[in-house]
Amino acid sequence: MKAEIAILGGGPGGYVAALRAAQLGAQVVLIEENRIGGVCLNVGCIPTKALLRSAEVYRTLRRAGEFGLRVEGPVTPDWSAIQARKERVVEQLVHGVEVLLRKAGVQVIQGRGRFTAPKTLTVTTPEGGRSVEAEHVVIATGSRPIHLPLPGFTPAAESGQAPAGVLDSSGALALAELPRRLLIVGGGVIGVEFAALFHAFGVEVTIVEMLSRLLPPMDADLGQALAWTLGQRGVEILLDSRVSRLDAVTDGWQATVITPHGERRITTDRVLVAVGRRPNVEDLGLEAAGVHVTRTGIPVNAGMQTNVPGIYAIGDVTGGIQLAHVASLGGEVAVENALGRTAKLDPKTVPSCVYTDPEIASVGLTEAQAQEAGYDLRVGRFPLNANGKALTYGETEGFVKIVSEGRFGEVLGLHIVAPHASDLIHEGGLALALEATIDEIAATVHGHPTLGEAVREAALAVRGEALHLPRKAAQKG
Repeated sequence: MKAEIAILGGGPGGYVAALRAAQLGAQVVLIEENRIGGVCLNVGCIPTKALLRSAEVYRTLRRAGEFGLRVEGPVTPDWSAIQARKERVVEQLVHGVEVLLRKAGVQVIQGRGRFTAPKTLTVTTPEGGRSVEAEHVVIATGSRPIHLPLPGFTPAAESGQAPAGVLDSSGALALAELPRRLLIVGGGVIGVEFAALFHAFGVEVTIVEMLSRLLPPMDADLGQALAWTLGQRGVEILLDSRVSRLDAVTDGWQATVITPHGERRITTDRVLVAVGRRPNVEDLGLEAAGVHVTRTGIPVNAGMQTNVPGIYAIGDVTGGIQLAHVASLGGEVAVENALGRTAKLDPKTVPSCVYTDPEIASVGLTEAQAQEAGYDLRVGRFPLNANGKALTYGETEGFVKIVSEGRFGEVLGLHIVAPHASDLIHEGGLALALEATIDEIAATVHGHPTLGEAVREAALAVRGEALHLPRKAAQKG
C-alpha cells in the first residue's frame, strides 16, 4: 500500500503526528506493534498519575480532621480497587485516541514495521506481512527502561526475564499487591514519583541515588526541597550511593549498597530500577534506510529531520528530552515540515514536571546553568506559606523561584515546588518564549486568591519588592 506519511510507533509522539498530518490533509498510515498510546498512556504517564491521584485523595482523607471534617472509621487503601480505577482511566484514554484516529481517517496497522529501503517499510502483522511505501516516514518508536548489569540484576540468559524481586516502571505499575518494603535505585523523576506513591500507602521505601541530590538535572533547590519532604515523611534517602549487587535471602532480597559511610546491606521485598531509559532503535532496518544512529539515539535537527531527506524521528528515540509532551510537539513539527510547512521545536520552553506531593515543575535555565552561561544573575524566591490560597488548602510546603538576567530582567528560568506546580509552570514557558521580563510578569494581574500569585511575588522578589514578605526577607531573594 502507499501513503503520504507513514509513522512507526503509536505513542504520544506517533499518534499526535498522525492526527496532525491527517488534519493537514495527508494520507496517513500509523504502525504500532502493541497498543495505541505507547508507554505513556499504557504503562507510563497516565497510569502513574492515576495511582498518584488515589494516593493524594488517601492523604487528604487522613487529614480530614484538619479541615473540620469527621470521617467515621479508619480510611484504608484497597490496592486492587485502586488498580482497577487506574485500568479504567487507561482504557478510556486509549479508546478515545483510537476513536480520534479512526475519525481522522488514519489507517492503523498493528504489527512491527522495519525499513527495507528509505521509503519502504515491511510490517509483520498477526495476519502476515504487508508492505508500505511512503513519501515521508516518522520514526516514533520510543524507549525502554535501562537494566542494571550488576550481580543479581541481570536477567537469566535462558528466559531473558528479570529476577523475581526486580521491577522496572511497568512492573511496578502492575503489582498485584503492595510490598512491605521497596528499594528504589535512582532518584530521578521516575524514582521519586514511585517513592511518593508507595510510601503514601504504607510501604517502607529507600531511595539510592548515585549523585549528591535527588532530581539531578533540575534546579538544586528543587531536589533539596523534595529530599527534605520525603525524609520528613519517613522515606530513607541514600545520596552519593550505589547498589553493587542483589542477593536472594530468606525473607526477600538483600541489596549491597556502597555509601559515603561504608557498605550497607538492605533487605527488601522488591527492588525498582529507575535509572533511565534507552531508545528503541534495534531491528528497525535503519541501515537499509541509511539513517544515522549513535549510542544515544537517532540525531535530528530542530525540524525533527534525520540525515536522510524525508525521514524524521521524534521523542525518546532521538535520545533528546524524554518527555511525552516533547514527543507530541515533535510529531507536529515533523509532519508539518514533511508537508511543506516550516516548524521547529525549541527546547528552551519545555517544562519538566514531577508529580510528587507537593508537585515540582521547572522550565528554562537552573540557577547553576545560568551561572555557567555567564549571566549577571538575579534570583527571586517566594515561599508558599505566605500565599493565601496555599493556606486555605492547608498545603504550604514549597516555593516559587525565578532566575533572571540582571541588566534587563529577562526571565531565564522558573522553578516551582507547590500543589499544581505542573499547571503553574506554563507561565514561565510563555515568558521564555516571549523573552519576557520580571517587570512584565509583575505588571500582569494575577487573580486572588490563587497559587499563581506566588509567581508574581517571586518576580517582585527579584528586586526585593515582594509585597507579602517582610522587607528584609524580600530583599534576601
